[in-house]
Amino acid sequence: MKSKVYFIRADHKEPASELARKTLRVINPFWESLNLNSSSFVGLKIHFGERDNYGFINPAWLTSLIEKILNQTRRVFWTDSNTLYTGPRSNAPEHLLLAAQHGFSLDKTKLPVIIADGLVGRDKFEVTLNLPFIKKAKIASLFATIDYLFCLSHFTGHILTGFGGAIKNLGMGCASRVGKLEQHSNVHPWIKAKACRFCLLCMDFCPASAIVPEENKVRIIDEKCIGCGECLAVCPVGAIRLRWSESSELLQKKMAEYAFAIQNGLHLQAFYLNYLVKITKDCDCMSQEKKFIIDDIGLLSSQDPVAIDQASVDLVNHQAGADIIGKLTNINWRHQLEHGEQIGLGVRQYELVEVGDNF
Repeated sequence: MKSKVYFIRADHKEPASELARKTLRVINPFWESLNLNSSSFVGLKIHFGERDNYGFINPAWLTSLIEKILNQTRRVFWTDSNTLYTGPRSNAPEHLLLAAQHGFSLDKTKLPVIIADGLVGRDKFEVTLNLPFIKKAKIASLFATIDYLFCLSHFTGHILTGFGGAIKNLGMGCASRVGKLEQHSNVHPWIKAKACRFCLLCMDFCPASAIVPEENKVRIIDEKCIGCGECLAVCPVGAIRLRWSESSELLQKKMAEYAFAIQNGLHLQAFYLNYLVKITKDCDCMSQEKKFIIDDIGLLSSQDPVAIDQASVDLVNHQAGADIIGKLTNINWRHQLEHGEQIGLGVRQYELVEVGDNF
């Protein structure tokens, strides 16, 4: 059976009020399936953006949705988990400050921010899965206690998974620190020695101190590497490589299984909204602005994370006239979708319903 994916055309250059209206339009078709009441806890899972990167979803685009939820419950909040790598999103105090700097503050949005896995990412809840790769998922503890989850994802390319959408926002974004490490644990980059210029930039960015100098080049200590991919992103000459053929596939499959833990292993109802605007080759974790790889497309909503991600990548590649995601990242991004369907996370077959003003 096909899953329904709702779609409305949009451009980030439109006024924020228009994007807010369109956000509500694309969610309205399944709004009646919610049974929100005054005691419902509602988490708006979102990426607050990295320092010096403004590709994230603008909170002003969500004002209409926020008002609609607040009319039914005051127990609604922004949330995200801490990052595996070091930086301003690796601990709750700095994470909260960065969120406020990017517009996610109580005075601007009427909503508080709660970091889902505590002060430094250690607050976890285990979900028994017994799936092929993950037996017990270590998710951020907050997600085990809420009733509704709105997974709000900015669709982009991604250096390790090909693209980031609902599945990544759910699986990686809702994991605790140890859960993120479990997903990344088999993704170890390597150094192409002849290409290394010994600039040591990768050493500065490595959160695990796993890169060391050695005879005018650097070396990665496998035992210390956490597989975060920071070094790949910052190397100016492409000397750091990843074993894409196996490692990326395994990461994507683990990520899908963690997404399954959130959607199918907890007592919550999840809804997904993908923003196909300001689409870049790399994700919003990069501490710099990136060029857009394609013109804006619009907003998608669904109750199926596999279907909404399949529809998103199809729309992007259709507009580009080729598999631009695969071409730019050199990643087979299909693994997360195929495995997600195999384990029952969702289905890849979808019916794309373009939303008009009749909703």
